[in-house]
Amino acid sequence: MSVAVEKLITPDIAKPARYLGNELGSVHKPWDEAEIRWVLTYPEVYEVGASNLGHIILYNIINSQPRQLCDRSYLPGKDLAGKLRSTNTPLFAVESKRDLKEFDILGFSLSYELGATNILEMLDLAGIPLTWEERNQGNHFPLIFAGGQTATSNPEPYADFFDFFALGDGEELLPEIGLILEEGKRAKISRKELLLDLAQVPGVYVPQFYEMNPDGSVTPKRPDVPKRIIRRVATPIPAYSIGLVPYVETVHERLIVEIRRGCTRGCRFCQPGMLTRPARDVAPDKVVDAIEKGMRQTGHREFSLLSLSCSDYLSLPAVGTEIRNRLKDENISLSLPSQRVDRFDENIARILGGTRQGGLTFAPEAGTQRMRDIVNKGLTNEELLRGIKTAREQGWDKIKLYFMIGLPGETDVDVLGIAETVRWLRRECWAKGRKTLSFNLTVSNFTPKPHTPFQWHSVSTSEFKRKQDILRQEFRRMKGVKVNFTDVRISAMEDFIGRGDRSLAPVLKRAWELGAGMDSWYESLDKAFAAWGEAIAESGLDWKYRQVENGEWNVMEGEGKDSDHRLDAPLPWDHIDTGIDKRWLKEDLQRALEAIVVPDCSFDGCSHCGVCSPEFGHNIAIKAPLIPEFSGDFVPNTTKAQKIRVWFGKQDDMALIGHLDLMRLLDRAVRRAKLPISFTGGYNPQPRISPANALPLGVTSSGEIVDFELTEAIDVEVFRQKLTQILPVNIPVYKVIQLDVKSEKAAQVLESAEYQITIAALNTQPNVTQWQNWVDIINSKDEILWEQTTKSGKTYLVNLCERLLELELIPENSNFCDSTAVLRYLGKWRNDGTMLRPNQILFMLEQVASEEFQLLHIHRNRLVLAV
Repeated sequence: MSVAVEKLITPDIAKPARYLGNELGSVHKPWDEAEIRWVLTYPEVYEVGASNLGHIILYNIINSQPRQLCDRSYLPGKDLAGKLRSTNTPLFAVESKRDLKEFDILGFSLSYELGATNILEMLDLAGIPLTWEERNQGNHFPLIFAGGQTATSNPEPYADFFDFFALGDGEELLPEIGLILEEGKRAKISRKELLLDLAQVPGVYVPQFYEMNPDGSVTPKRPDVPKRIIRRVATPIPAYSIGLVPYVETVHERLIVEIRRGCTRGCRFCQPGMLTRPARDVAPDKVVDAIEKGMRQTGHREFSLLSLSCSDYLSLPAVGTEIRNRLKDENISLSLPSQRVDRFDENIARILGGTRQGGLTFAPEAGTQRMRDIVNKGLTNEELLRGIKTAREQGWDKIKLYFMIGLPGETDVDVLGIAETVRWLRRECWAKGRKTLSFNLTVSNFTPKPHTPFQWHSVSTSEFKRKQDILRQEFRRMKGVKVNFTDVRISAMEDFIGRGDRSLAPVLKRAWELGAGMDSWYESLDKAFAAWGEAIAESGLDWKYRQVENGEWNVMEGEGKDSDHRLDAPLPWDHIDTGIDKRWLKEDLQRALEAIVVPDCSFDGCSHCGVCSPEFGHNIAIKAPLIPEFSGDFVPNTTKAQKIRVWFGKQDDMALIGHLDLMRLLDRAVRRAKLPISFTGGYNPQPRISPANALPLGVTSSGEIVDFELTEAIDVEVFRQKLTQILPVNIPVYKVIQLDVKSEKAAQVLESAEYQITIAALNTQPNVTQWQNWVDIINSKDEILWEQTTKSGKTYLVNLCERLLELELIPENSNFCDSTAVLRYLGKWRNDGTMLRPNQILFMLEQVASEEFQLLHIHRNRLVLAV
């Protein structure tokens, strides 16, 4: 049964469009035709989850399966969460608006150590028991599973909460899970039997069939499940990246296409690099086709190529140039995540950005050559300088750099080396007549991760603080450098949970009960950290956390038998088979102690880590194709050959789309419809789309006006048809006319606006005669004063009667038995601030009636322009 969200998703909720589920690219399969119904449940707010590439890919893949339906759900904002609890309404999926308990399976993304509290919050809001043990009491609850990097690296701290974990890549694994669920549903087998079937699938870990031993290791409780659970590996399929285009602005407002999965650079601190081996390049033609198709389907202005190390994708310059050439006239830009500075050259610089140059991010990681060798960064000072100089020569004046402190073998000299490296780079890149190069630095605290050579190392919290203070002193007098430090409390908590065992499950649950949540968000940090601290103390594991805080073991100080014993001791994640041999991790740690660099095995000899095998595959590195001739950057076409005015509406749930979101929607619609829109000039060209007036959030309308300026004349009816086909059905187009190209914009000639408002009397039940009498009194008045406050805080009086042009009661639309009446009014409405707003009509009514009223609904009938 669908949840009555119309009573929950109202304009008083922050960004209500988060919960509509009607975005471009959303899939609405018939509920009754699906045998298995999934929800991909992202435990962050919508703006984060809806732009996550893995979320989009798996959503598209599951919905492409016959007899399978996939919906979505996100962590609601605090305001909606409060409403759900106060009305006893369960958390729902955004497309079907159905209670999460109605689905067969819920999949959570667990990609961050402290993110589990958000998952518990969502389960609680959905009315679903938090642990698998509670859910096993009956078959009516959906299966709950988790995937993602944290789930794959060490699922043990979260084992009590999930029926199973999906380890590794999900593109092939999730459809296999779906087929087993189908068969189990048809056979009507028990929940336990179904989970036992799932446990036979490579990549599925069912923790209730395993137990933790006193030494921390995990072994099966029964003989019919595997002793070690293998991580799944899949090759990226760019076509599945084309998906959701949210109405609200998200953290990644662009099309994202994966070009390479896996990294074999071998940075010894890097968990993603170890957990995604082998490296797999995507064929350049598939990347180009997906981007070209995706940009035209979505209407995005920007695309991003994604990889752990984009510059290791040798086809990057060719692919970027080809796309820039194909979409040359569409004002698109390319962004890349953090790149390898040693591979940054003129070819990559040329394809980045667009008419507006974006930022550049590099990660030297350490400030001295010795430390970069210890972590196997494979970067020399000469390569670092050459990359920064190239960026400087190509026009960048600000660069972001990532560094890390607390790495094994680090001394104060290495810490000071971060500041010295920045001074050296600024000095070497100085050029007469140019702005001094500035840097934005992020200095993070090294947190040891499972399945890496540094997984045995620890650093004390006090040592992190001391090293941060050293750097603060060094950078205090350095101009043009901004430094951000990671909070040491987050680092300690990530370490404590990330390398923990099953005994931490009660801590997670108690921390959530005490208010921990959104732990990666800075504004929640103090509250979350206090909750975690209290939960740890109550659990009796305070000693264990203090070990983390004090630094359990510095591997650089361990020698002899004691060192060997520590390295050979069982780890809580040893039963997870990532493909990398634990013995190789120990050997690579020894190489780190000796500062020996291991070359990248995608382009050099095999490092013998153990991952290349029939189960995991082998490195696929595609040779660089020829780079096509670059046809030049986008030049905005500012020609104004035709002006078209459009009257349109905002109906039903589209009223919950804000004005800025509507402007993005119109921009994308023009791109998707391939209409020849004209651009402004200057540093940041914008399409010439000019609305007459912004419609407030929550207000429906049948009278909005927007002007479009085109570079070439097209038939007005053709324009109307193209635009109508692209816009959502709840944004109907009523009328389209052609204007003189030199005519004033609608916003400049706007004079008045007509509204239809529904008003309720709160304390009485007026009849039609009383309502009409109040309207007549208002019409007869010469003066009703309203105190207006400016943005600066000054107040002045406004005579509302001077702004009222017409006011009438509409009895046929009113419900006097329910104390509601519908009024139509025409008031002055100019963009200089001379307006008569609906709430001011309410005020006038209260002045003449001495009653209290409430606005129930506002509809804008029309905007009136000067003739």
